[in-house]
Amino acid sequence: MNYAIAPAAVTSLAVAGITERFPVNRIFCVGRNYAAHAREMGKDPDRDPPFFFMKPANAAVDASSPVTVPYPPKTANFHHEIELVVAIGTGGKDIAVEDALNHVYGYATGLDMTRRDLQLDARDKGRPWEFGKSFAQSAPVGAISRVADGGHVGEGAIAVTVNGGARQSSDVAKLIWSVSECIAYLSEYETLEPGDLIMTGTPEGVNAVLPGDVMQGDIAGLAGITVTVAR
Repeated sequence: MNYAIAPAAVTSLAVAGITERFPVNRIFCVGRNYAAHAREMGKDPDRDPPFFFMKPANAAVDASSPVTVPYPPKTANFHHEIELVVAIGTGGKDIAVEDALNHVYGYATGLDMTRRDLQLDARDKGRPWEFGKSFAQSAPVGAISRVADGGHVGEGAIAVTVNGGARQSSDVAKLIWSVSECIAYLSEYETLEPGDLIMTGTPEGVNAVLPGDVMQGDIAGLAGITVTVAR
């Protein structure tokens, strides 16, 4: 196919154990999917159904080895959010909960980096979150562990430290909406496609990072990530 201009390069992520890479299509993010985090954001987790926002494909950063991300412009409150990332291998719509895991290619450790001041200002004004959430290099993701190799992730410690100090610490089992439920619910509104990522939400303890800070994100059974904020 001929294009009027050269298309952007495909964003891709490493897959553990193989040389082939996972091409990133879209990034769907589940909002407030841990009860304690919902409460620290001033919301009631028992009443809110799942909701989603999106990041562009170029938000993804291959963090299969230590990586540096820029401190973005127009913010003074840049937050870390550790998340279990689901990589979709088989697309579909109106997916049943009991069939949802058959659409998963693998899992990874990720960070949803957030310009919190911009997000909260937009939220309070009833405006979209894009400037707070949906910007380039805002989603460092570690090597994807294939379901065929490591199985599914339904529980396990999830944590992030900053400069060696504990920040977020919880368990994937505390997700309000499970991976299966997130996939099924999302597929009612949008046909999922191979290459889609779902960031499943973050536990409590979100906080700011500064230039030079080093974040270490870990989820039990998955490759960890080391992400430095550029000075």
